[in-house]
Formats: sequence, structure tokens, C-alpha cells
Amino acid sequence: MLEGLKVKLTGIAKRADADGLCKHKSGNFSIRDKATGYILVTPSGVSREELTANHICVVDMDMNLIEVNKDVRPTSELLMHIEAYRCRPDVKAIVHTHSKFATAFSVLNKEIPPIVYEIVNIVGGEGIIRVAPYERPGTEALAKSIVKPIEIADACLMANHGVLAVSKEDIEDAFLKAAYVEEVAEVYYRALLINGGKEPNTIPQSELGKWSYPEQIKLNNKTKK
Repeated sequence: MLEGLKVKLTGIAKRADADGLCKHKSGNFSIRDKATGYILVTPSGVSREELTANHICVVDMDMNLIEVNKDVRPTSELLMHIEAYRCRPDVKAIVHTHSKFATAFSVLNKEIPPIVYEIVNIVGGEGIIRVAPYERPGTEALAKSIVKPIEIADACLMANHGVLAVSKEDIEDAFLKAAYVEEVAEVYYRALLINGGKEPNTIPQSELGKWSYPEQIKLNNKTKK
């Protein structure tokens, strides 16, 4: 069932490990199939080296296990994934990572301000990477904690936990958002370090969201579409 999506999800999970966004058995990933409404999600306790498409679990929105081809269970963070899909019906994929710089700011419960322009196009909202309040992993309380920030933007930090990124497009786009949050977190860390702990300049809200493709570039009708 949904074999192509299973392969795609497995590839993203392995890429996240290879890129250092989450090591060992940490992090979890999911895709919502448009046709069936089923959720494909990574399993609990399987290393990325061992992970195959046969480990991917298929569940419905009520968290009933529909299909799994190995003796595994869905990630213990499944409640969080389901809650994100419920509060954002437009979301098609979710990535949860434990990347180092972003997680460091989550431990400090410190949101990341709009320090680079591209952040608005990546995460939306006001270009602020907010922090969801701490709740114990795997609980309903944690699932509820991410609702408010995810209703505002496509990515947030989770206090003392890591990064959550969602996408209206596909799992590759959700991965890009999580990766970009880590890059911005590192830039923010280094800017604070260079600046002696003082906050760097941020881009004002009046400036954010004004970007448009340069009209001076002459495009033919095909490329305008």
C-alpha cells in the first residue's frame, strides 16, 4: 500500500540523519496521502541504517494501524503528527528533527527573530520561529502544545526538544523548512557570539513579505506560468 510514498519517506529520514538534523533513532517523519487520507509515519526505535520502506507504518486519523510489514510500532510522537494534521488540514507532510543549534535555542526557550529575509518565504507567519511550550514527549499535552505556533507558521521550536516543520506541498519541502530552521539558528548563534551576546539587527515587519520577482527580468509566456 502506497509503496512510492513509503520509499520517499524512508529517503527523507535517512537524509535527515546524514545531514545531521537528527542522529541515531531520533526524530520522526510523516506524509498524508491525499487520496486515502491515511498517514504514513516512521516507526519507533529503528535506526536510520536499518530503516527500509517495509518499516513505514500506515495509520488513519484516529491512529488505527492500517498496515505495517515489520514487527514495529509507529513513532511515539504520532499524537503530535495527527494533531498537526488536524489543526492544519492543508498540511501534507511533517518533519520533526533534533538539530543541534535549533535545539539549543529550544532549551533556552528562546524564539529566533527574523534576521534574514528568506525566513518569511520559508516558514511564513511573521518570520519568527516561535517556541512551543514544554510538554513530555509522546503525550497528548505535547501534541496540543504545537497547535498555536503551527497555526501561525510552518515551523517552530519545541521547548527542550527540537524542531517541527510542516508543508502544504510535500515531504521534501517540509525537510527544507526544518533544514533552514537549523541554518538560521546557527547564524543567530554566531551573530550573538560575535556581538558579545547582544541581539543582532532584525528585519522590520514593515519590510517583510514585500518581495516580488524583479519585473526587469524579461520572461516569456511559458516561464511566467
